[in-house]
Amino acid sequence: MGKSRVRRFRRVPFSPTGPEPRCEEEEDGPEEEPAAELLQKLQHPSAEVREYACASISRLLQQQHVIPAFLQRDVVRCLGPMLLDRSLAVRETAAGALRNLSACGGFEVCDDMVTQDIMTPLVALLKECSSGLDVNQLSPKKRKEMSKNYIEDIANEAINLLWNVCECNSTAVYIFNKEGCLEAVLHYIKKYSTNVDLAISVANCLQAVTEDNPDLLPSFSASVQQVLETVMLCPESTMKHILLRTLIAGTIWNIKETIPPGSLGNMVNAILKIFSESLAIDAGETVIRMNEAEKNRLKSAEAETEENLIDVTDNCAISEDDGMEEVSKGKGSGEQDLSDLLPSDKWELKEVTALLMAQQTALEIIVNMCCSEDPSDDEWEELSSSDESDLFMENSYSEGSGLLMSPLCLSAEVHSAFLNNLIPKKILEKTAFPNSVALDICMHNPSWKPLIKKLNTVQCRALTCLHSILLVSDVDCLGGASALQSLAHHLSQLIFSKKELPEDMEFLEAITSALRALLQTMASKNISQCMTPEQLLALCEASIHSSNASVRVNVVSILGISGSVLAKVQDTAETLKMIGKFLLEVAMKESSLVVAGEALDALFDVFADGKEAEKAAVQMKLLPALKEFQPVFKMRIRKEGKGQYSTDQLCVLDNVKMNLRRFIAYQETLGKNST
Repeated sequence: MGKSRVRRFRRVPFSPTGPEPRCEEEEDGPEEEPAAELLQKLQHPSAEVREYACASISRLLQQQHVIPAFLQRDVVRCLGPMLLDRSLAVRETAAGALRNLSACGGFEVCDDMVTQDIMTPLVALLKECSSGLDVNQLSPKKRKEMSKNYIEDIANEAINLLWNVCECNSTAVYIFNKEGCLEAVLHYIKKYSTNVDLAISVANCLQAVTEDNPDLLPSFSASVQQVLETVMLCPESTMKHILLRTLIAGTIWNIKETIPPGSLGNMVNAILKIFSESLAIDAGETVIRMNEAEKNRLKSAEAETEENLIDVTDNCAISEDDGMEEVSKGKGSGEQDLSDLLPSDKWELKEVTALLMAQQTALEIIVNMCCSEDPSDDEWEELSSSDESDLFMENSYSEGSGLLMSPLCLSAEVHSAFLNNLIPKKILEKTAFPNSVALDICMHNPSWKPLIKKLNTVQCRALTCLHSILLVSDVDCLGGASALQSLAHHLSQLIFSKKELPEDMEFLEAITSALRALLQTMASKNISQCMTPEQLLALCEASIHSSNASVRVNVVSILGISGSVLAKVQDTAETLKMIGKFLLEVAMKESSLVVAGEALDALFDVFADGKEAEKAAVQMKLLPALKEFQPVFKMRIRKEGKGQYSTDQLCVLDNVKMNLRRFIAYQETLGKNST
């Protein structure tokens, strides 16, 4: 029960990998006019007023606390028709407002948007954009005045909105399939060479809608696949294009069932080559380099602006009557609005962000490639210990045979591509802590500060990826015993490198999952473990109070694995007693039955066999403690189980209960034999 298992990432909106709300460049939004007043302005005959209202609503919807006020006034039904407004500017700002609502509102809001039929105008808009909004209807003067491509900008907002609602709502995905939206959005991915931002939005949307969507697979004809392959192999080397290729590679992996078997090996190799190239880039060095580039660009632009201001001053000074006033206005304007004259696209920051998103996405897809099936959100519950239960009575825990699940297997194509593209090596490199110089840059630059979270997320995803690789690869492919020992040393350094043990929940879950998988692998091959029992106990004592149940499950499992190995070593009874007392206390006091069950399972592993284990069990009075606890555990399952835990969890807990009975009987047999 409770053995470590490959996890699968499901794409979740509103996370670091999800679409970010569209933010206007001005930091100060409009005055917070009442929601009702702004919504009323959507009906104004003037397109400029309607555009202003949409833009104002868009800004306000980035603040979660104001969303309920707009929802109470049917903001979705008010903005929906604006997607098909006769003004292109209104369409764009309305789509941006709805995009922000979907991104900032969460799952329930997205569900509500679909219920209020946002998909009807959205699909109509996407199809109209795909066939080309008839810009020719505009006067030649108006077309000349346009400083941007409204069709592509409207489509970008609309596709991001589509992405969000499809992430959250199965009805939206059904409508996507039924209405043939694939053809509409594919039209825009072909713009990757001239509008990579639009192509990235489409690629994100495609990766979302192709996940677990068999009804869409027939739409991926050979010609559609050719479009995707062309984009995936695009030669451009910017970070945004790296992100684009990574997302398309993820989409192709989602539709792998449509690829002819003879081509699958080449396709998997092409996908992992893209991931390998993305992971090979040093994100920390990229932060340092791009930050320096931004500084140089801004200095150059500032110097150019000052030159222009001097020219303006010289020209104005020619007039004697009002020259001083003009000079004063010129300087005042220049000093006050200098930032507006500087380039504001922050392309360097966007490039780094794209790289980190590409690396995170690649690591998540690699994790998914290691899965042979779709586990539920909780991996612990799905593993039954019924097949191990009889081992207590048979005393067959020698050589760690009862410690591990059967090794999972990668397909031949994936396994070969992993090795060819040095994927395990690249993953290991990403598990290191982010570059300290890069972190310092981000810490002292408000615009770059959000990158700290993204850098840490990449490290956590790499650790989770390492966990998956360890479970599906054999020891030789991982480099043999010495490589695993080096890896154990590396993980221990990550944990114990600082004076205090890490507290970040995401990191702690990832590192303990990786360590758990590593110790399982090493135990199964009788490879000596490098971390001392004292270190492991310190980790467990610090982590057992974590609010994250997965962390608590991992650490008690780690103790079980380590204790079962120590049980075969002479003069370890005292250490086994410490481990046993810790696990017994967790089993008795833990609020979560899942964690309590894992602690019991770890106890079974530690005290299943060996003279040292027998000695420690007697000294700590394990048998009477478990006999006293047995009815309490049964009662907890009966009282707390239903309603709080899933069917899978209850199934495993029943197995723990059965194994507890058998383990007690086994311990009683040992006691009789010893007398």
